[in-house]
Amino acid sequence: MLVARTATLAPTQPDRRESPVRPLAPPTGSGRTRKGRRATIREWGLCAGSAVVVFLGAEVVLGFVPAVPQRVLTPSDRRLTVSLDCYPTNPRGYFDVDVRDPAARRRFDELRVRRIGECAERAPHAIELRYNSLQFREREPGPRRPGVRRVIVLGDSFTEGQGVKEADVYPRALERALNAQGVGDWEVLNFGHRGADFPVLRETFDRILELDPDVVVYGMMLNDCEQAPGFRARHRRLSDRLTGRSRQERDPTGDQAFGLRTATFVRHRLERLSTHRETLAWYRELYAEPNHEGWTRTQEHLRRMHRGMGARGGQFLLATWPVLTDLEDDYPLRGVHEAIGRFCHRAGIPWLDLLPALEGRPARDLWVHPLDAHPNHVAHGLVGRRLSPVVRELVEGRRS
Repeated sequence: MLVARTATLAPTQPDRRESPVRPLAPPTGSGRTRKGRRATIREWGLCAGSAVVVFLGAEVVLGFVPAVPQRVLTPSDRRLTVSLDCYPTNPRGYFDVDVRDPAARRRFDELRVRRIGECAERAPHAIELRYNSLQFREREPGPRRPGVRRVIVLGDSFTEGQGVKEADVYPRALERALNAQGVGDWEVLNFGHRGADFPVLRETFDRILELDPDVVVYGMMLNDCEQAPGFRARHRRLSDRLTGRSRQERDPTGDQAFGLRTATFVRHRLERLSTHRETLAWYRELYAEPNHEGWTRTQEHLRRMHRGMGARGGQFLLATWPVLTDLEDDYPLRGVHEAIGRFCHRAGIPWLDLLPALEGRPARDLWVHPLDAHPNHVAHGLVGRRLSPVVRELVEGRRS
């Protein structure tokens, strides 16, 4: 009964003598508060001091970093028969010309190559480029030789081989791979020209037909697509940069006054991240509704090129280069490649995606230079060897 009665009672108040109510915080002005404040001040002081030390250290280090060009310097003679791709450093030892060498300087002066002095000062490591009378990086094309199968490769700077020796560009690698099998003789001509996109590529293709090729390989870079006027107007700055019409001259970090170098360095890195995101979006929109008119015109160019080769009994192959970024991870422009592939399938155009030939490798390992994301000689070799069996099948009529 006692237990039942107790259960019906309302909750009792705690005995203040046994369980005194403690304040949530010590009274203002207590010793504990003063100690806590001093500890907080010390922590903030240490953080501020560390930040100052890091900032001053970064300023000193960045002061020793020379300002370097953000693009390749490309001096040439007025007739564009000889040119140079010049870089500020030679990290892999690949560039075989040093324009600071007096003998090299005299030779290019005699060839009337302009701006050699500027290259010697700012970008002395170079490769030499020679052009034929048609202003392509190729020997003078003559009539077809009996029994020799002729392949002509069309494209932009990826095909021309910016920053790559002539012997190492992928049309040369393709030629070696085709002839290595010892079945017939093959000739591959390089009709790549930096900065070329549609409709200029169509005009070049029409000139190529006069040389009676068995196969035309179009090495398509994703920025080749024609741009509708409205699309270009909305993205003028980015479009000009990605198509080579506008180039940043240099990174001025090393030229900044003390106290501004770190801020400049951080700002440039943030700008690069932002530009990278904008660039990927630009590529996606180029092949989607925002550039519907331009992509539609590009598709018609490709259909006409395919029909033009078919009418002559030849073959046309579209080979799509990837943008050299994020090749190790989830390549961000795979959807663009798929859109091009779907179009080619509908149009009956033979198509080869070059992404698998390069995927899985660090993208920077395939760059010409840390300042130049064009494919280097390693990437060119991989692509040339990947193209060889496909071209052979096209000519021999075994491609399904």
